[in-house]
Amino acid sequence: MLTTAAFGQAKDDAGEGKKLDKQTMEIKDYLPEIHGTIRGKYEYQTETGESRFEVRNARFSVSGNVHPLVAYKAEIDLSDEGSIKMLDAYARVFPVKDLNFTIGQMRVPFTIDAHRSPHQQYFANRSFIAKQVGNVRDVGLTSAYRHKGDFPFILEGGLFNGSGLTNQKEWHKTLNYSIKAQLLPGKNWNVTLSTQMIKPEDVRINMYDAGIYYQNNRFHIEAEYLYKMYGHNAFKDVHAVNSFVNYDLPLKKVFNKISFLARYDMMTDHSNGTIDETTKTLIINDYARHRVTGGITLSLSKAFIADLRLNFEKYFYKKSGIPKESERDKIVIEFMTRF
Repeated sequence: MLTTAAFGQAKDDAGEGKKLDKQTMEIKDYLPEIHGTIRGKYEYQTETGESRFEVRNARFSVSGNVHPLVAYKAEIDLSDEGSIKMLDAYARVFPVKDLNFTIGQMRVPFTIDAHRSPHQQYFANRSFIAKQVGNVRDVGLTSAYRHKGDFPFILEGGLFNGSGLTNQKEWHKTLNYSIKAQLLPGKNWNVTLSTQMIKPEDVRINMYDAGIYYQNNRFHIEAEYLYKMYGHNAFKDVHAVNSFVNYDLPLKKVFNKISFLARYDMMTDHSNGTIDETTKTLIINDYARHRVTGGITLSLSKAFIADLRLNFEKYFYKKSGIPKESERDKIVIEFMTRF
């Protein structure tokens, strides 16, 4: 809903257009839609022999129209790894065709993988780009325009507070910005270029991202690279890569299809931009690592509606690297349902 709602009214995006009489259509257009995503999983760390169950997400959202030119959305996660978080809360205006303005709390338009909602993810655990390096949600104003001519593209940009979701009363002399362009050279291709500036505290951070994917009825092949620079050489530049392939094989009994997946992603030493109170410098929040992930997904319905995922993740650290508690070799079994 987030991706398509940027370019049309909320009800049109739901894909429920049917030939109804005018009065029925008007009533239908203003009825709120309720959606949700539940993700429960079991993880077993092969190195330590430890395991756990977790409700990764329990998201609920309401969206709709209040006027032919005005839409809204509010989304909350009742269990984001055990915490309750307000995620989206915005109003969207469509002054002319293919152009919209959004104000409120939302996912910042940046990267491919970090912009995916939980039910749109291919793997049980997000890539390093989506989780550590390029993951930003903030409060601000965005605009989006879609060109449908001979060379279609989508252009998005916005200004944001930069203080996250919980410190909205703070005043700022400098606002964060983000710009994202999606080039659609062919039916099955998407090339995404984006840049973002954030300033968590006193250090300005610039990020640049380039990604491409190809998708047809069976394959989804994707590669993305993110480069992160810190002002005044406060921290060494960060490089992150995410690449994966997904192949779908249709089934006729019980499951609708089985998907075979393989992923390689990596990141160098990373700082989130928060200054350590003791050393007054940026420290490493995430140590450099490589990861190879293999898995299968069994879909009971259409893709990303009811999926059973089995993944194995293999991590590779430098000798000086210190793995976080949840960033070790593991087997993950996850069931995701979207309604």
